Amino acid sequence: MDIESKIIHTGNELLQKHLTWGNSGNMSVRKNENQMIITGSGTNMGNLTEGDCVFVNIETQAWEGTRKPSKEIPMHRAIYRNRPDANVVIHASPFWSTLVACSEEVIESKLFIESMYYLEKIEEVAYFHPGSTALGEEVGEAAKKANVLFLKNHGIIVFDDSVEEAIMRLETLEFTCRMMVMAKASGVALSALSDDIVKDFLENSGYRNRDR
Repeated sequence: MDIESKIIHTGNELLQKHLTWGNSGNMSVRKNENQMIITGSGTNMGNLTEGDCVFVNIETQAWEGTRKPSKEIPMHRAIYRNRPDANVVIHASPFWSTLVACSEEVIESKLFIESMYYLEKIEEVAYFHPGSTALGEEVGEAAKKANVLFLKNHGIIVFDDSVEEAIMRLETLEFTCRMMVMAKASGVALSALSDDIVKDFLENSGYRNRDR
């Protein structure tokens, strides 16, 4: 499967899992050191077709294709420039994660196996207008510290070394946000694991490689 076909398939998968809606998100895949392919401006990630993705030079932002690329190029290129290990970037606004991004809630990662791994490091980025250079710069700095970024009053970004891991990270984030909000609304007190237990698990379980 070529890169564009992979993005089309992934966009549909995200829609089926209620992780994207309408034209609210965008996705990119690193083709090589100097080039990425990103969804086009105004495209619906759950209904992508051939020609909806655009090749963009990571350094110059020059692009080629029949469709204009997403305005969020500054965020994507900033991640690729600051994180050589990043090969996939997904920016989305799923309901529960976006709800948290629009609140003062703090995500607790020490709850269960997947949250310990995929949400070990989370950074928050203050609100800047979509597509702005300022937003790209702030995302680039935050990406140096974490693979999960909350964009205040905007949405979220996850990135990883593969499409499959990026989706799993996004699913884990949405699941955890839903768990926390519903537990709070229901009066259920969640029980977080201790720092020592989490540290031992992350270092010795061999479940997956830890975030750097």
